[in-house]
Amino acid sequence: MTFESVAPIVPVRDLDAAIDRYRRLGFAVRAYAGPQRYGFADRDGVSIHLSEHHHDQHDHEHPHTSVYLYVSDADAVRREWDGVEGQLSEVMDTPWGMREFAYADPDGTVFRVGHHLPR
Repeated sequence: MTFESVAPIVPVRDLDAAIDRYRRLGFAVRAYAGPQRYGFADRDGVSIHLSEHHHDQHDHEHPHTSVYLYVSDADAVRREWDGVEGQLSEVMDTPWGMREFAYADPDGTVFRVGHHLPR
């Protein structure tokens, strides 16, 4: 038996706004065709599911979801994401051998994005 992939489900306040934001982050996006407020954001081999929650169901002041995205070039992704609403940190080399940055979206999900440093 083999695990084939993983798709984190992140809570969003407004699915339409989130779909637009993920599109601007370079993802191919689509909303679920059924009655639930649910969407999909895909880029290369990464898939993120978006689930609309109302404010009383999720504490947006304290994020509940963190996702680490392994990429080939963290600096290039950071430049690409500059200007999209949310908070972006600077790219830095870490003691654990990664070059990474963080992006906190307006819905409270924190993405850490990085690549392995050469040994």
